[in-house]
Amino acid sequence: MMKELKNRFRSIYWQQFSLIAGIVLLTLLLLGASFYALSYNYLVGEKRDEMKMRAQLIAQMSVDYLTADEVDESQQDSSLSSMAGVASMMTEVNFLICDEKGQALLTTDNALAGRSIRLPEELSSQILNDQDGFQGYTTLSGLYNMRQFAVGLPVKSVDGQVVGMVLAMINSTQLMRMWRAFTGLFFTISAIVLLIAFIASSFMSMRQIQPIKEMLRGTRAYAAGNFDMRIADEGRGDEIGELARSFNMMADSLSETERQRRDFIANISHELKTPMTSIAGYTDGILDGTIPLKDERRYLQIISDESHRLSRLVRRMLDISQIQSQEMHKEDFDLCESMRIALLSMEQKINQRGLDVEADIPEDSVMVRGDNELITQVIYNLLENATKYAADHSTLYLGLACRGEKAVVTVRNTGNTIPAQEIPLLFERFHKSDKSRSVDKDGYGLGLYVVKTILNQHKEKITVTSENGVTAFSFTVQMADSARNYGEEQEQ
Repeated sequence: MMKELKNRFRSIYWQQFSLIAGIVLLTLLLLGASFYALSYNYLVGEKRDEMKMRAQLIAQMSVDYLTADEVDESQQDSSLSSMAGVASMMTEVNFLICDEKGQALLTTDNALAGRSIRLPEELSSQILNDQDGFQGYTTLSGLYNMRQFAVGLPVKSVDGQVVGMVLAMINSTQLMRMWRAFTGLFFTISAIVLLIAFIASSFMSMRQIQPIKEMLRGTRAYAAGNFDMRIADEGRGDEIGELARSFNMMADSLSETERQRRDFIANISHELKTPMTSIAGYTDGILDGTIPLKDERRYLQIISDESHRLSRLVRRMLDISQIQSQEMHKEDFDLCESMRIALLSMEQKINQRGLDVEADIPEDSVMVRGDNELITQVIYNLLENATKYAADHSTLYLGLACRGEKAVVTVRNTGNTIPAQEIPLLFERFHKSDKSRSVDKDGYGLGLYVVKTILNQHKEKITVTSENGVTAFSFTVQMADSARNYGEEQEQ
C-alpha cells in the first residue's frame, strides 16, 4: 500500500501539481512579505507625519497658554483645551501639554484626567535635546497598559526659549487597525488566488496526463500484440495532441507492419512449400521404388531444378534484407553508362525472346547522384520484368530524359495490358501478375519489390502506365549539380 502511494506521488501529475503549487505559494509569500513591509512602513510613516503636524500645530497654539499671565490662564486653558479636544476627535490622537520640566498641564485623554502626570526624564530629555523631538513607543512609565505611539515636540516662545512640551499619542492598536485591514484583505485574496491556482493546475495536469496514461495502456497493448488501440486527441493543437496523433500514426505503422509480416510469412511459406514438396515427393518416390529406374534421371533433374529455384529464392530474399539494412554510398556517376551495362547484361534473355531493342540513351554523359550499384540493379530488374512479359518479337524500349533537377529513366514493352486494379499491387512482395501473360513461370514476385525498396531509399518515385498493351515503368534520379544545366537545356 505504501509503495503504491509512493509511486502515485512520483507520477507526472503530482510532480507537476507540486511544482505549480510550490511556485504559487512562493510567489504569494514573497508578495506577502513585500506587502507587509511596504504597507506597514507606509501607514506608520503617514500616521507619524500626521501626528507630527498636529503636534506642531498644538505646540504653536500652546505658546500663549504656557507664557500667559495668571489672569489670562483660565481663559487660555479653556480655549486651548477646546481646540486640542477638537484635534483629538478629528484624528483619534490624544495630546499632552507639559511645562519645560515635563509636568503635565493639560491632556485630552479622559483616562488621565485628574491625575498628576510627569514625563519620564529620558523622554523629556529626548524631546528637548533631539532636533526632531521624540518618535516611538512608550507607556509613560506604566500610566498606559498598552504601548502608545508618541510624537513629542518642544514648545518655544517667540524669542526661541523652550517654555514647554507637546506629546501626541495614539494607541498602537488603532495605528495598526487600517494596516491589519489591508493585511486581512490581502491574505483573503491570496487564499482565493491560491485555491483557483490549485484547481486550474489540477485540471491542466489531469488534462495533460490523461493522454499519456492512454499511451501507456497502448504501449502495453502493443507489447501484447494488440495494435487496434488508438489515442483520442480531441482536436488538441498543443504538443500533447501532436504526440497523440504521432502515437496513432505509429500504431497504424505497426499495424501495417504486422499485417505485412503475416502476409510475408504466408507468402514465403507458400513459395517454399512448392519446391520443397516437389523435392521431398520425388526423392521419396526414387527411394521407395515408386518411380521406375528409367525415369529416375528425369525426376532427379526436376529435383535439381527445384533445388536451384529454392536457392535463388532464398538468395533474392537475402539480397532484399541486405539492401534494406545497408547504407547507401551516394556519389556522382554516369547514368548512361549504367543503362548500357544493364542492357548488355540482359542481352541473352532478350535474344531468347526475339525482342528488338530501342535504346534512347544520350551519347554524352548524364551525371546523377546516388548509389551506382543499386540504381543499376533497378534498371536491370525493370528490364528483366519487361522482357518476361513482352510479346514475342515485340520491341523493348529503354530511354533517358532530363527534366530540370531529375533524370527520368523509362522501360517500356508491348504485351497484355495490366488491369488498373492490379497496378498498385505490382511492388508488393511475392505479388505476381497473371502467369498466362508470361513465358517465364519461375518468377518470385520480388524483382519489383526490390526496385521500390531501392528507390524509397533514394527518396525517388516510380510510376506505371499500361494502356492498349503498352506498359511503361518510369523512375527518377537526382541530377548531379554539374549536370543540371544540361537537363534544363533539354527541357527547354
